Amino acid sequence: MAPERFNDHFSVVAEAYAAARPGYPDGLFEALAAVVPAGARVWEPGCGSGQATRGLAARFAHVHATDPSGEQLARHWANGPGGNVDLAVEPGERTVLDGASVQLVAVAQALHWFDRPRFFQECRRVLAPGGVLAAWGYADFLPPEGMVGAVADYRRRIARYWPPERAEVDQAYAGYDWPFPPLPAPELWLEADWSLPRFLHYLASSSARARCLEATGEDPVAAHADALAQAWGDPDEARRISWPLFLHLRRKPG
Repeated sequence: MAPERFNDHFSVVAEAYAAARPGYPDGLFEALAAVVPAGARVWEPGCGSGQATRGLAARFAHVHATDPSGEQLARHWANGPGGNVDLAVEPGERTVLDGASVQLVAVAQALHWFDRPRFFQECRRVLAPGGVLAAWGYADFLPPEGMVGAVADYRRRIARYWPPERAEVDQAYAGYDWPFPPLPAPELWLEADWSLPRFLHYLASSSARARCLEATGEDPVAAHADALAQAWGDPDEARRISWPLFLHLRRKPG
């Protein structure tokens, strides 16, 4: 069978993505552990390089982490023998898992890329009765104090290069036709204290920056680095970066 095609926005930035993306807060995984037993088996489609897998593996019995990008999985933190995580190159809409074999499907910052009707049907198949579908994401960060103008200039430069699915993240997946009834979910924030070089590395990991570079031959991060540095101040000083984090929890009846 020919490999399933997908919109691959991240293989080209896989190395930067693995190194630069922020981790998720403990509060997120505590919210999952409050509605899913510790002995659960988990499917994590669209796992990327594993920003969420680590927290899932620390709280649940086993994680089947999948991604259509082999470049992403090659940089996954769980590579190597041992552990309670197995990795597989699979599309988000289909997995080799048996029916009713997992108690949690966890999707971190990836659901907007999926063919949702097909994915939701696969969730109905693989989730055991009473199992939970959890999907979360984070919108763009709030600029640190004094950096609003410099960040706005950078965002204007790359705005046209975001894939259209990005708007669904900004809308916190509003209007999705979810397959199961909702559970209460807490309001959460993703936060990181970074130096200027670490912050610039994060900006360089986005698909919009890669698309802008490919289209224009100009690296937008490099072009705006001086203005961002001037607004930042001491490059070694840690400044707090905050992203609003949204979480959807849906339980399969039964």
